[in-house]
Amino acid sequence: MRLGGRLAGAIDVLSDIETRKRPVADALKDWGLAHRFAGSGDRAAIGNIVYDALRQKLSHAYLMDDDSATALGYAVMLRQWGQTPETLAESLEGDRFAPPPLPDAALAAFRSRDLGQAPAHVQGDIPEWVVPSFQAVFGDRWLEEAAALAERPALDLRVNTLKADRAKVLKALDEAGVQPTETARQGLRVAPGEGPSRLPNVTAELSFQKGWFEVQDEGSQIVADLVGATGGEQILDYCAGGGGKTLALSATMDNKGQVHAFDTDRKRLAPIIERLKRAGTRNVQVHDRPQALAALADRCDAVLVDAPCTGTGTWRRRPDTKWRLNERNIEERQGQQREALAEAARYVRPGGRLVYVTCSVLPEENDRQVERFLGGNPAFTAVSALDSWNALFGPTGRRPVTRDGRTLTLSPASTATDGFFFAMLQRQAQ
Repeated sequence: MRLGGRLAGAIDVLSDIETRKRPVADALKDWGLAHRFAGSGDRAAIGNIVYDALRQKLSHAYLMDDDSATALGYAVMLRQWGQTPETLAESLEGDRFAPPPLPDAALAAFRSRDLGQAPAHVQGDIPEWVVPSFQAVFGDRWLEEAAALAERPALDLRVNTLKADRAKVLKALDEAGVQPTETARQGLRVAPGEGPSRLPNVTAELSFQKGWFEVQDEGSQIVADLVGATGGEQILDYCAGGGGKTLALSATMDNKGQVHAFDTDRKRLAPIIERLKRAGTRNVQVHDRPQALAALADRCDAVLVDAPCTGTGTWRRRPDTKWRLNERNIEERQGQQREALAEAARYVRPGGRLVYVTCSVLPEENDRQVERFLGGNPAFTAVSALDSWNALFGPTGRRPVTRDGRTLTLSPASTATDGFFFAMLQRQAQ
C-alpha cells in the first residue's frame, strides 16, 4: 500500500473508534480482518497513524480547527511524520486509494494557528477536568509532564538473570537496536522510532523463547526492584495479573525463598504459568483463591499491592483510554484500591513491608490512598521511598517526582518510563 491507502485506512479506523466508542486495539484488529490484502508493514503503519492521532487528539484538532477523523489523520502527517502540505499533496496525487483532500478551512487553520495560544490542557493533550490533579502532583511542571504522556513509548525489556545477563541479551538482540536503560538495573530499551517504522518483534526471537528476557516497561522494573526482595524472604504479589512483577521478584531473589502470586481475576492470571516455565522460576506459587492465602496471614516479609487503577500512567500505550476516563472511573478504582490494601495488609508480618503501586499519576489513587490507609491503620508507617531509590539507583541521573521523599511518582518526563506510583509502608514490630 502507498501512503494514501494507509492514511485512508487509519482514518477509517479513527472513525470507527469515534462512532462505536471502541477500544483502539479492537478497531485495528477488525480493520485488518476486513482488509487481508494489507501486509504487516501496512498494518503497522496504519496503527502508528491511529495511535499518534489519539495521543495528541486535542492539539491536532485545535491546529486544524476540526476534530474529524480526516483532520486528525492529516494532522499526524503534518505534525509528526515530517510532511508539509506540499509534499503530502504530491505523495497522495494519483493514488486512487487516498482519502479525500483536507478541507481548505482546515489547511488554512493549520497554517495560521499557534498551539501556544491554545488552552493549557489542549497543549498538554489531556482532558481539562484532570488538570487540577496533574497540578497537585507535578506543580508548575504539569504541562511538560502531560505532553510527555502524549509521545510514543519505547519498547522495554527486562533481562532474566536466572538465565542470562545484560551482555548476553544485548549480543543476542544486536540487530534490534537494543540499548541499556538509564535507570533499571536489568533493563534494555528499543527506541520508539518515527513515522511508519515498526518496533522489532522481539518475542519471536529464540532468546525470548529460551527465557532470557521479558517485555516489561522500565518503570515496572523499577518499582519491582524497589520492593527490596531478597533471597529467603516470603513475598506475596497480591494483584499479580500476568505476572510481570512476580517474575522480576523471583529473579531478584535468585529463586530462593518464596513468591506467592495471587489475583482474583483468573483470566488475567492465566498467562503467568507459561511465563514462569519459560523464565525458569522455581520459587513461585500461584494462587487464584483467597482461601489459599490463609496460611500466609501475618507471615509475609513483603506484600506487593499492584492495585487496579485508571492507568493514566500508560496513556502513551493506550491513548484511547485517556478520552474515555471520567470521575466515576476514578471513584470505582478508589474503592477497589481501598479494599485491596485492607485485605493485603493482613498478610504482612510484624516488621514487614506493605508496598503500594499503581500505574497511575493521579493523587486520588496514589498519595491520598496512602494517607487514608495510614490514618486508619496506626500499626503501619511510611518508609522513605527516596532513600530506597538512592540506595538502588544512586543520587544522580533521572529522578522521580516526590513531595517529601516518602512516596515516588515515575513519569515519561521525569524518569523516561510509564507513569507509576510507589510507596512502602512498614508494619510495627511486636
